[in-house]
Amino acid sequence: MTATADSILERRKLRRRVALWRILAILAIVVAVVSLVPWSGTKQTKAHIARISIAGPILDERARLEGIAKVRDSDQAKALVVEISSPGGTAAGSEAIFEALREVAETKPVVAMMGEVAASGGYIVALGADRIYARQTTITGSIGVISQVPNVSGLLEKIGVDVTEIKSSPLKAAPSPVVPNDPAALAALEGLIVDSYDWFRDLVSERRGLEGVGLATVIDGRVFTGRQALELGLIDAIGTESEMRDWLASEHDLGTDLPLRRYRTAPVDLPFPFDAFEDQLEGWLPAAGLPLAPGPRLLTLYTG
Repeated sequence: MTATADSILERRKLRRRVALWRILAILAIVVAVVSLVPWSGTKQTKAHIARISIAGPILDERARLEGIAKVRDSDQAKALVVEISSPGGTAAGSEAIFEALREVAETKPVVAMMGEVAASGGYIVALGADRIYARQTTITGSIGVISQVPNVSGLLEKIGVDVTEIKSSPLKAAPSPVVPNDPAALAALEGLIVDSYDWFRDLVSERRGLEGVGLATVIDGRVFTGRQALELGLIDAIGTESEMRDWLASEHDLGTDLPLRRYRTAPVDLPFPFDAFEDQLEGWLPAAGLPLAPGPRLLTLYTG
């Protein structure tokens, strides 16, 4: 056999060995990830404190509500900690999470832990808790409702595009982004905003015991730091996990050594072979800043 042939055979053997080691390395990484990721969405068999994450834009998402329902129905979940890192979202989506948390609170304590921001719809979620914690520099508040409809009718006119609308009544699908704003349509939309705002205001008043000047001070749409929110009565305390555990121990006799277990609250579409570990991986993807959510919707009432 010539030296050239020997060299070719050696290179082929080397490539096969490299390919084998690559496959083994990938398998090792998968095993390591699965072993480190907390099991979420599965039945918990030991007493624990449940933990869920509400991160990113809040929409009316089934996965989040199902995760909260699992905590509600679990005999081993002795309390629920809701970690909030959200600037807000749709009014309906925020309302749905608030109601789900109050259902949990009928049988076990619910604590809200605000992160960098828990404003508008994020604050509505926090109102579903029995006790609200924030950091000193957490951004919260933004109590109000907004709906924005872009209008490009002027641009269309400039470029010579004419839009013809045929509809059953003047206020159907109005205001529209492709025709000039109609005062009647804007007035109708304002009615939706005011009604939703009244609901938000009354919720803050009921859950935080605020009224009169105290309520008026916090419902003008501005944001507050955690320290300001504490002084204004929007939260209960400045604190982190340590303070939360102390409160659960003193007020609900739940030991500080009770383990925390994360429950799935965000849908994830994973490729093969990672789809087999979907329940485990979903627990930490939102915490890693990778929540999946659709884009903004036209004519949706947003709390933030």
